Amino acid sequence: MALLAGAALGASGMSVLHAQSKPPVYLVTEIDVSNPEAYGKEFAPKAQASIKAAGGKQIAIGGAGGAGAKGITALEGTPPKRAVIQQWDSVDALMAWYKSEAYQEALKIGSKYATFRRYIIEGM
Repeated sequence: MALLAGAALGASGMSVLHAQSKPPVYLVTEIDVSNPEAYGKEFAPKAQASIKAAGGKQIAIGGAGGAGAKGITALEGTPPKRAVIQQWDSVDALMAWYKSEAYQEALKIGSKYATFRRYIIEGM
C-alpha cells in the first residue's frame, strides 16, 4: 500500500513540475550581409558575446559573416545570406538583451554591414 501511495505521489509531483516549466523561446534572424568580412570581424563577435552574457544560447549560425557560421542549404526558395537561431528562457529575457546597451552598441556596427529580419517563436 505504501509503495502504491509513494508511486502515485511521485507521479503527481512530476506532472506538477512538468506543468510549471516553461518552454524556451527562439529568436530566428535572417540577415542580408553586404560586407561579410567586416560583419564577421567587427559585429558578430560583439553580438555573440552580448547574447552569452545575457543568458541566450546560440542554437545555429549559418551563412556569410564568419564567427562560427556553417553553411546554409536551401530546401525551397532562396536562403538568406546568413541565418541565426538563438534560444532564450523567456520573451522578457530576450527583449532585455535586445534593448541592452551592449547589444544596441554592437547593432550600430552591424547595421553598417547588414539588414536584419527577426521573429520570435515560442517553444512547445
